[in-house]
Amino acid sequence: MKAIIFDFDGTLANTLPICYYSFQSVFKEFDNRDLSNEDIKAMFGPSETGIIKENLIHLNKEQAIEMYYEKYLENHLQLVKQNHEMDELLKYIKNSGLKLAIVTGKAKRSLDISLRALQMEDLFEVLVTGDDVIDPKPHPEGVIKALSFLNVQKEDVIFIGDSEADIVAGLQAEVVTIGVQWLEDYQTVEFTTQPNQVFKEINDFKQFLQESILQTKR
Repeated sequence: MKAIIFDFDGTLANTLPICYYSFQSVFKEFDNRDLSNEDIKAMFGPSETGIIKENLIHLNKEQAIEMYYEKYLENHLQLVKQNHEMDELLKYIKNSGLKLAIVTGKAKRSLDISLRALQMEDLFEVLVTGDDVIDPKPHPEGVIKALSFLNVQKEDVIFIGDSEADIVAGLQAEVVTIGVQWLEDYQTVEFTTQPNQVFKEINDFKQFLQESILQTKR
């Protein structure tokens, strides 16, 4: 094992509530539409910019996009809490000499806001965002790009995500793919496409990782 690639929302950080809130604020302000969390979740795939461009009825899409990022930045501290178990996991992976990457549908702008707010900005060698791909997950383009940027072979990588789209993307990229449901808010309750493993606790995955690293050193 040489690298671990993570999805972001619902996997590395409990950012789904602020995504829902920011989108709901925009669609209420510009379209006078009250959207549920499930309504918003059904739009996921493209970046936030793509979601607004594809789903907003109002013609002033650029102003709506700006409002989204303003709401996301203004409310991040209140709605997204630091997760110390995740911090410890990432430090352990980094100290073990493994490379770290993110493949997310988020735009670079919102990912940068979250990484800075959660003090994760210096942990990842590679970031592949929704701005960097033509085809979002479940297409494997983002995962394949990360493999190339990391300069590692697919058999040396684990990809971790919380959504059905993550699992399909990882498996289509032919990497070991792990489904997680370890944060308060995650996207998929039951995976239709079965990942290689599922973890419901961060520390259980950390223990699995420790054992895997020990085995490779023997």
